[in-house]
Amino acid sequence: MSSSTSRRRFLQAVGVGSATALAGCTIGSQHDDLSVVENELGSPASLSPAAPVDVDRVAADPRDIPAPITRTEPATIEVEMETTEVTAEVEPGVTFTYMTFDGQIPGPMVRARVGDTVDLTIRNNEANSMVHNVDFHAARGPGGGAEATTVAPGEEARLRFQVTYPGAFVYHCAVANVDYHISAGMFGLIVVEPEEGLPAVDHEFYLGQHELYTNGAAGEEGHHEFDFEAMAAEEPTYVLMNGEKYAIGPQGYDEMQVNTGETVRLFYAVGGPNLTSAFHPIGSVWDEVWEQGALASQPDRFVQTTPVLPGSSAVATMSFPVPGPVKLVDHALSRVARKGCLAVIDVQGPEDTTVFDPEPA
Repeated sequence: MSSSTSRRRFLQAVGVGSATALAGCTIGSQHDDLSVVENELGSPASLSPAAPVDVDRVAADPRDIPAPITRTEPATIEVEMETTEVTAEVEPGVTFTYMTFDGQIPGPMVRARVGDTVDLTIRNNEANSMVHNVDFHAARGPGGGAEATTVAPGEEARLRFQVTYPGAFVYHCAVANVDYHISAGMFGLIVVEPEEGLPAVDHEFYLGQHELYTNGAAGEEGHHEFDFEAMAAEEPTYVLMNGEKYAIGPQGYDEMQVNTGETVRLFYAVGGPNLTSAFHPIGSVWDEVWEQGALASQPDRFVQTTPVLPGSSAVATMSFPVPGPVKLVDHALSRVARKGCLAVIDVQGPEDTTVFDPEPA
């Protein structure tokens, strides 16, 4: 069974479930028992039928990131990005027209080292309807490069900037109605490693959270149009990781797979545009957290929940002494139960009852 098919079946199945407890802090005996519930819809709004999709998926593969940097001298990093406006499913039967960098949410992760020069070419796909650009929080310069990279459909622009400080920094589209463009998917992360690099881990993953404001209710089938009034009121229809509802994990794209005894570094970008994430792992803690992506600082240790501001990030590590799903959520839990904010690390391996014994004698 393909991951997209399994995800569709999972979402359709939980859609008929009762609104019993999220028990977002409950872990079932099977990896696909995620203990989530759906919105109970009231009277349906008047939506257009679901639109034909341009792409099967907008959720970025969390493994698809550049390798850690091992060189000891600065270099020029060539980056090419294309802005695309695509219609895809938020969940089965619910379509939305996203705005993206390279057709994915979050946009591709850029990786550099302090002292490197980023040589960026940005293209606005000729099929698009809007002007786009990119503002890098890692760039010292007017608008983070936004004015220099503003491109109309069919145009391209080039920008060079030196990264002079380490950290994990958000980038995003910053044209007029910037909140609309970010909400629709136009954000990502540039990681600037310190000169000495980052400690080795077994796996690295990349996720991004944003909220989506539409004229329908979560789970209401049809094509959802963007709702500016809902955005002004900061009342999102969906709060998503990687652009789709419950996308990443055994319930969908089962791409964050690890074994017991391994370590993970997670890069987490929050595009917003409005909500602070209470980023929390269910079934473990963060072994280390660099709050706000501040890699030049000492990390906090053994953190249960870390706040990630809109337009900021967190870098966190985690280890796995026992198997089972580790759910990654925004601990504003209604965003999980009713708006879709969940990803899962699928941990396989032998039990260790000295650490966790679910059935003690």
